Amino acid sequence: MEKFTVINGISAPLMRRNIDTDAIIPGNKLLKVSKTGFGDSLFGNWRYIDTNLTENPDFVLNMPVYRKAIILIAGTNFGCGSSRENAAWALKDFGIRCVIAPSFGPIFYNNCIKNGLLPVVLLENQVEELAEHVTQSNKKLVTVDLQKCEVTSPTGLKYQFTVSQVYRDMLLEGMDPIDATFNFEHEITAFEQNDKPKRPWIYQY
Repeated sequence: MEKFTVINGISAPLMRRNIDTDAIIPGNKLLKVSKTGFGDSLFGNWRYIDTNLTENPDFVLNMPVYRKAIILIAGTNFGCGSSRENAAWALKDFGIRCVIAPSFGPIFYNNCIKNGLLPVVLLENQVEELAEHVTQSNKKLVTVDLQKCEVTSPTGLKYQFTVSQVYRDMLLEGMDPIDATFNFEHEITAFEQNDKPKRPWIYQY
């Protein structure tokens, strides 16, 4: 998984509340086995106006200034609804590396971390202020620094955020949960060696 340290790029404001996972990736686009190829369907019911995939020119990610966005700014409770991990896959496949919102659906939040996507929680007034700065800026550039846990707006205003140390380490090192588990390989082996004489029936494999 790609490491997440510092990113600087175009940020797109999608200031809607309660954007659920069905809006992020419509249910009729889920019939895939691979984690890739979902980017074209991201916000499919909003990005397109018909089944021929004619783009809706009023949708933010179709606007020329936001088309190459790598950061998404959204309203509260982003990623609520069903637990589909495909929502995180679609954002990542499109090119989004970070979503900034006042709050997230808890399962979606965890799915983001597992797939190398950083969910940043800021206060609602900070998110609204950041979105306003992006809208008014010509370059739309925002910096997200996971090392400093800091977001910098196009005006230079800085916002601090927090993320659990375990999740931060996983993203900084580019580790998924399985990779992170291997960091405890010695502890796991020591536990098994101590536990095996006590419960030998568990180790019949």
